[in-house]
Amino acid sequence: MADEHQFIENGLQRSQIDEFFQEELGRAGYGGMDVAKTPMGTQIVLKAEKPGMVIGKGGENIRKVTTTLEERFNLEDPQIDVQEVEEPDLNARIVADRLANALERGWYFRKAGHTTIDRIMEAGALGAEIVLSGKVTGARSRVEKFNRGYIKHNGEPAETVVDHGQGVAVMKLGTIGVDVKIIPPGAELPDDFEVSEDMDPEEIVPDAVEVNEEGGVEELLEGEPEAAEAAADAADADEADTEADLDEDVVEEVIEEEVDADEEFDEVEVPGGDEDVEEDLEELEEDVEAEAEELVEEMEEADDDADEGGDA
Repeated sequence: MADEHQFIENGLQRSQIDEFFQEELGRAGYGGMDVAKTPMGTQIVLKAEKPGMVIGKGGENIRKVTTTLEERFNLEDPQIDVQEVEEPDLNARIVADRLANALERGWYFRKAGHTTIDRIMEAGALGAEIVLSGKVTGARSRVEKFNRGYIKHNGEPAETVVDHGQGVAVMKLGTIGVDVKIIPPGAELPDDFEVSEDMDPEEIVPDAVEVNEEGGVEELLEGEPEAAEAAADAADADEADTEADLDEDVVEEVIEEEVDADEEFDEVEVPGGDEDVEEDLEELEEDVEAEAEELVEEMEEADDDADEGGDA
């Protein structure tokens, strides 16, 4: 069998074993399992709220479960170890089953959801979320969420840190899915940070300390303020002198250009002088007066012709 098929077969077998334990040990507060194959056989660690009910009187129940695993799932020499859950309110599987049972007994979904999530937070959880999906109150399906604290929905922390459990409540109108997510107390999240006081930088970042000692910010801070101000004033004076030199050069260039322009205009001469200009103006005035007299005569002749035509 290829590695991919073997991986799928192992996952399917694990899911079937988990469902079997959920059905057989639901009343004992089944809280999950861990399966590991060893050279001696298959090691299974069960987590339960009531380990006594899992073992049974004289170990009768645990022997029955072991025999069923060998026959139904073909496990070689299964070895079952039962561990008690220290805080049931922080186990998502147990909380989901409790909430599903409460809904089946007739609890109103809002009261059941708020009560359950309050118990989770009182147990010390960093965050929790409960999702009820299905025909909660009527014939139409919907989703109701209850949130407290801080919860992760995606990324690696959502798979490794968040405890996830599911349950099903069978009601008259239909089934209601119960989904519970819990971040246990003391969980280390990638976005957590701490501010440490009275710590020696040489112990934490020795390389950075060496760089600063060679010539870093500390030397500037340790220097005298007067020396720093004197250096700043000297730099400002140099910049002012440079700007003044540049301004003088620009002014000289502009003055030279203006002088050259004036000289060019002085060299321009008007032909004929002022007398020729006056004669031209007198001739223009005479021509204008003559044209005006001709226009007046033409207008008077046109008026006379119009009066004669009207009399006729």
